[in-house]
Amino acid sequence: MRASRIPLVLFFVCAVAGTATAQDQARSSRQRLLMDYGWKFMKGDAAGAEVPGFDDSGWRSLDLPHDWSIEGPYDENAPTGGRGGYLPTGAGWYRRTFMVPTGPPGRRVTIEFDGVYQNSDVWVNGHHLGSRPYGYISFYYDLTPHLVDGQN
Repeated sequence: MRASRIPLVLFFVCAVAGTATAQDQARSSRQRLLMDYGWKFMKGDAAGAEVPGFDDSGWRSLDLPHDWSIEGPYDENAPTGGRGGYLPTGAGWYRRTFMVPTGPPGRRVTIEFDGVYQNSDVWVNGHHLGSRPYGYISFYYDLTPHLVDGQN
């Protein structure tokens, strides 16, 4: 995943049968899993980093939220100028693996981002889920058709 800041939550929505109202079912069948911990990061671009088998063992480990640009260096000639705090711009990659717990047939699995600075591209198992040009706007993607048994 490429971005500058990614507070994120992965959640599962499962269909539940019963006599409860539709609103009660939605509340009780949703499972949210916090995924802010255990990320790998590399400042710069990395060809092929969207592929599941990509070797990120040399990447830095960190937890979210994280904003690599504030690590500097400050430069009065930075493209953002004073409005951007004279901080660097460019690409940064974030990667994380996760297991999907078994669930009932027909469930949907989505990933929700509370905010990504800007120009994000999100990938899962080599599939491009989408791009967001705007900063700090929450959004989500459906992971369901792209998940595999085991590690994702």
